[in-house]
Amino acid sequence: MKIVVWQTAFLGDLILTTPLLHSIKNIFPKSKLYVITKPFGKEVLKNNPYVDKIILYDKKNTSNIQIIKELRKEGFDIAISPHRSHRASYSLFLSKIPFRVGFDKAGFSFLYTKTVPHRFDGTHEIDRNLSLLSVFPDYSEKKLHRYPEIFLSEDEERSFEKFFLKEKKYILVAPGSKWETKRWTVKGFSRLIDILSEKGESVVLIGSKEDIPYTESIIKNIKTSKVINLVGKTTLRESFSIIKSARLLISNDSAPVHMAVAFNTPVVDIYGPTVKDFGFYPYRNGVVVELDNIKCRPCGLHGHKKCPTGTFECMEKITPDMVLDAVNKLII
Repeated sequence: MKIVVWQTAFLGDLILTTPLLHSIKNIFPKSKLYVITKPFGKEVLKNNPYVDKIILYDKKNTSNIQIIKELRKEGFDIAISPHRSHRASYSLFLSKIPFRVGFDKAGFSFLYTKTVPHRFDGTHEIDRNLSLLSVFPDYSEKKLHRYPEIFLSEDEERSFEKFFLKEKKYILVAPGSKWETKRWTVKGFSRLIDILSEKGESVVLIGSKEDIPYTESIIKNIKTSKVINLVGKTTLRESFSIIKSARLLISNDSAPVHMAVAFNTPVVDIYGPTVKDFGFYPYRNGVVVELDNIKCRPCGLHGHKKCPTGTFECMEKITPDMVLDAVNKLII
């Protein structure tokens, strides 16, 4: 039996799909499992024992026709799509895969042979994805794996050492996000880093090259000179090692949170425009910092480039002390 999973959403979404992949192999142990994913999927799914082949879909350079032709050639028996895009629905349909499972809220969901409910009701994304398996006769709660997984080689696990870091002796701060309103304030991050440094904590900044400008604005506002800035200086696999070996991660509602959950690293997750009801909060070993009395929350599934009300109070009113309280709950 050949099964394909379509997940071409963001990095964090793919990490949250790994429990689904593990569970599919538990239910169909003799199957061949393929995953359609963006190019970063090569790094996320490297060494994953539950994935037999990765089909890369670079939306800038790969046409739907190419993907459909490849899927037809492979001759899949089952398609499972946690991704709710129109593209996934019609591509899997045109690939002539006989059994196709997706969410009822997906674009063109009528093209699936089976659908399951998708709701933003506090159900975690991991559990929503796993519900896609409930349509199969061999489904069993006992066969479900519920935690994200990223598999590092022995050498990769120690790659944090090349940055002169000591295992479980540093606190990570990931200040970036693709969406501007998901970022806590420069003032907040700067003051938090200073307070942690004053307490004798070793603070390390981490993020992608896209996060460099925002990180530089934070560094300009801190008093301490002890912070280690690794933003834009690591590969994705090196970032995994650094997160795994950290004492704790402090992050916005973004992909590093799910990386930390995969390694069971304690995580403080700062929420502004988004809410826990969307289902992307830390699945384990985490604390969410948010304000419950902001009437305009949530303002969107991903946040925005600019605050719709012009106040940005959902982040402006979160104080360093609130974040520190969450830190203390996890590392005391």
